[in-house]
This record gives sequence, C-alpha cells and structure tokens, in this order.
Amino acid sequence: MRNRRAALAAVASAASLALTLSACGQNSEGGSKDKGGDAKGATIGIAMPTKSSERWIADGKNVVKDLEAKGYKTKLVYGEDDPDQQVSQIENLITQGVKGLIVAAIDNKSLNNVLQEAAEAKIPVIAYDRLILGTGNVDYYASFDNTKVGELQASYIVDKLGLKNGKGPFNIELFAGSNDDNNTKYFFNGAMSVLKPYIDSKKLVVRSGQTELTKVTTLRWDGATAQKRMDDILTSSYKSRRVDAVLSPYDGISIGILSSLKSDGYGSKSKPLPVVTGQDAELASVKSIIAGEQTQTVYKDTRKLADVASTMVDDVLHGKKPEVNDTKTYDNGSKVVPSYLLQPVSVDRTNYEDVLVKGGYYTAAELK
Repeated sequence: MRNRRAALAAVASAASLALTLSACGQNSEGGSKDKGGDAKGATIGIAMPTKSSERWIADGKNVVKDLEAKGYKTKLVYGEDDPDQQVSQIENLITQGVKGLIVAAIDNKSLNNVLQEAAEAKIPVIAYDRLILGTGNVDYYASFDNTKVGELQASYIVDKLGLKNGKGPFNIELFAGSNDDNNTKYFFNGAMSVLKPYIDSKKLVVRSGQTELTKVTTLRWDGATAQKRMDDILTSSYKSRRVDAVLSPYDGISIGILSSLKSDGYGSKSKPLPVVTGQDAELASVKSIIAGEQTQTVYKDTRKLADVASTMVDDVLHGKKPEVNDTKTYDNGSKVVPSYLLQPVSVDRTNYEDVLVKGGYYTAAELK
C-alpha cells in the first residue's frame, strides 16, 4: 500500500512538472516553444531572387517539394532582381500569416526593416545561399563553402595553364559577382588566395590592371553587363595580345564573356578560347563545356541545399536546434549567423558524366 501511494505521488509529481514545463514554453528536448506557433499544416514563405536564372527556378521548386513533403504549405515568390519588389513580397508573406521564411536576398542590406517585422511576428528566417547583412533577425544560414568555390575556380586555372610547373607568363582577366551579394567577396577572395602569388610573380598578368574587387564586380550577376566589360577590356588592352584565362564567378557571366571573346575572333585554331571558369553547372554552360567552349564550372547540388534549408525551418518550428557546421565564418555585421555549408565540386569535360549524369542532376538526353 505504501509503495502504491509512493507510485501515485511520483505520477502526480511528474504530471505537475510536465504542466509547469508546458506553461514555461519548454518542449521534451529542453528547447523553446515553437517560434512560429503550431507547425502542423503551416505555410512557409519562400523568396527567391529571379526567374532569369535556371538555377533559382530549380531552387524554388526544390524547396517547395521538400517543405510539402514535410507537411507544410508554401508560398513561392520571385523578386526579379528588384530589391524593393522583394521587400514588398516578404511584407505580403508576413501579412498572409506565414510561419517561417526562407529568403535568398537580392540586395543583402535591403531587408532589415522587413525582417524586423518578421521578428515581431515571431517568424523564423533562414537565409538561403546569400547571407543577409546588418540584422540580428536572421536565425540560420544555409549555403555552400563559398570560399572553396573561388579556390576551385582559381586552382583549375592554375592547373590548366601549368603554372605549378613553371609555365607562363599568361594573360588573365578577373570578373566577380554582384556587389550587393555577400557571397561575391568570398568567391573572389577564395580565388585570389590562389591566383595572387602568380600575379605577384608576374606569371599571370592582368593587362587591364583591374584586380581590385570594386573594379571587377558584375551588378546582378548579369551576363550582358559582363559581355560589355569584356568588350571594353579586349578593345583597350588586347589589340595585339591574347587572353589566356578568365576568372568568371558564375555561368551566366561566363556566357557573356564567351560571346565577347567569340565576337573578337576567339574560338578558332589560330586563336583558341581561353580557360573560362564558371559556377552553378547551368544547363547551357554544361553544354558549352561539352562543346569545348566554357572550360569549367563549379557544381553546387542545390537539391541538398533545399533539403538543408527546409529542415532548418522545420526544426525551428518544432523547437529543435538545427544542425550547423560553421559558427564562426558568417558575421553579418550584427551577429555571427550559425550556418550549414555544403561542399562544391569542380566540373569539366572529364567528369561531368560521373558528377552530373550519374548523380541524377541531368539526364544524358538533356545534355545533348
């Protein structure tokens, strides 16, 4: 009887403790109560930069697919590279009552006010691939190792030109991404950490003299802008010289650079195309690589990125702490944003079938 009373007392005590924890907003794992309220059947807002890049179209579809597989509803919007439009879209998503936001920023500094609105509505925010700067209202960051992307591009140039074997000098021109994208500096700095020793030793010569990041950016990652800049460089610096390599940070920029080069007579036996790098393994550029025009791209499996981002928002809404693997690198000026970084892969004609086709990213038919 005494044991029975003790058991009943223990049960009552446990029930009381559970009620106390519930009232304090604690879950069984000791985390905080769902930041976004009841996650079951909740709607998640997804803000992507533009439909002009096939990469972002694929990202949007993949995030939607992963979230819906987890039981969420979704609202996907594209800002068409207009920062004001993206701000307005996110405001509308907040008004519509979304419980979480996944945002690939167009302008990394334009979202501070609207993310304050999200914070006041207790809506968690996942920065998707592009870090949002100047605000503490970013919960997590899902991306790739962006410094590694630049290192892969530059290392490919070094290997292709035989610089480690003492060959040279060679002429190179440098391109970078948009100045309002935080990733741009990581890509460029990663590349320059590899290229600068060769530039300093004059094994690589930048004939245009444009080596500083502020002089080589490409607003909105626009291929036409890159093409015009390449036209100007060829006219001013290469009348009697040949370009041997071009550091290009993104496939869309690479296409513009190649258009400029071909208009200047490159692509023949007497004047072969230079080494041209890229990023994102977009279909047109992979076909260009197969055809012997663009030389390399950096493949980032955005299916995995979508899974990381959707899992992050799902974890937060269920009071769990998302998995991260970097808590030091990405300081946005207001806080160090805990991040999960995926690994990029260099792709050229020698391995595209193994990486892209066997990996299920493209079918062989799509690449014909």
